[in-house]
Amino acid sequence: MGLLLLGLVLFLGIHLIPALPRKRHKLIKMVGEKNYKLGYSITAFLGLVLIIWGYASQFHDPIVLFDLPMELRHVTMLLVLIAFILFVSARLKGHIRYWVRHPQLLSVKLWSFGHLLVKAGDLAGLVLFGGFLLWGIFARISVKKREQFGLVKTRDFQPNWLHDVLAVVIGGGLYVAFAFYLHKLLIGVPLIH
Repeated sequence: MGLLLLGLVLFLGIHLIPALPRKRHKLIKMVGEKNYKLGYSITAFLGLVLIIWGYASQFHDPIVLFDLPMELRHVTMLLVLIAFILFVSARLKGHIRYWVRHPQLLSVKLWSFGHLLVKAGDLAGLVLFGGFLLWGIFARISVKKREQFGLVKTRDFQPNWLHDVLAVVIGGGLYVAFAFYLHKLLIGVPLIH
């Protein structure tokens, strides 16, 4: 559990810095933008590796809190598919990004909530997915406040339907790859048997 907690502290902690613009600006001024970006990337990557490693080590010997109905996994799979599409759409200038405003944050919230539906019954699942859901909620509130002060702009482009098609195709393709192969490779648990 220690590796999982350390990974969450590193990954979510470093992702909280943009939510604190004054602290971020001060840090960039101290170390320079290039070093800030490098440190940010290394910390986030290390945190992600520790999260995956820590969670995978807890997966086969979980601390069970309560049982959840397995039928919820179908809802989880649908929410995660939508999350993949939203995640990809955050990098494209389509209508999805235009309408949703912050598709990457919504993606994280849907992914974590979907996983909570099937994994909140064990301590590691509750900590991992609950932590991401709380971070997603906090980050969205933070972005909304920064938008009010003009620090974040979200709709400064003309949406293009081709970008939406790309988001669905790429997001759907990544979802299929993850469901059939990558989830087992990274987490050690096959999703499709």
